[in-house]
Amino acid sequence: MNRAALLVLADGRFPAGGHAHSGGAEPAVAAGRIKDPESLEDFCRGRLHTAGLVAAALAAAAAAGHDPLELDEAADARTPVQALRTTARKLGRQMMRAARATWTSAELDQLAAHRPQGAHQPVVLGLAARSAGLAPLDAAYAAGYEAVSGPAAAAVRLLSLDPFDATALLARLALDLDQTAAAAAAAAQRIPKEGMDALPAASAPLLDITAQQHAAWAVRLFAS
Repeated sequence: MNRAALLVLADGRFPAGGHAHSGGAEPAVAAGRIKDPESLEDFCRGRLHTAGLVAAALAAAAAAGHDPLELDEAADARTPVQALRTTARKLGRQMMRAARATWTSAELDQLAAHRPQGAHQPVVLGLAARSAGLAPLDAAYAAGYEAVSGPAAAAVRLLSLDPFDATALLARLALDLDQTAAAAAAAAQRIPKEGMDALPAASAPLLDITAQQHAAWAVRLFAS
């Protein structure tokens, strides 16, 4: 198992397009729900245990070898808002480009052929992890970390927060990330017996509502 590949996949400099997205932080800042490191930490923790858990489970399932097309449909069912579905597929296309340029994989090629408009990003992430020789738990960690590191980095730019404070709060979320990744990997293991219903469908209604509103903004710093 090539565990070092996880460093490449989770690196913020991996050209998968995530730097252009705030993960809901931009509308939360505009609404005053994120205004300092403490409120940012609360936001990230909530996002990790909802949208982050769902993404981590999808990634773990793809890394475990479950049908990526079925997983893509499961991701659609767990993404009720059109703005977030569009964002997930845009990020999936960019992740696919980066992954195929980095690792040779017939499975990635096949998914790209079946989903030319882009598959959901967590599914592509999980398949990229599988192509890199990583385990489902590794993929869950990568997806979970992305769920919180993206908003944290965006908030530094949006609020001119001290980047040391943003890094410290990510470190404080380590136990939450451990729990989320473990739960996601365990859900992926149950798919052979329970089908796609084994995957979590944690809801984050406020993220959904603000994502749809944010998509209509005439001026914004981040794509989502």
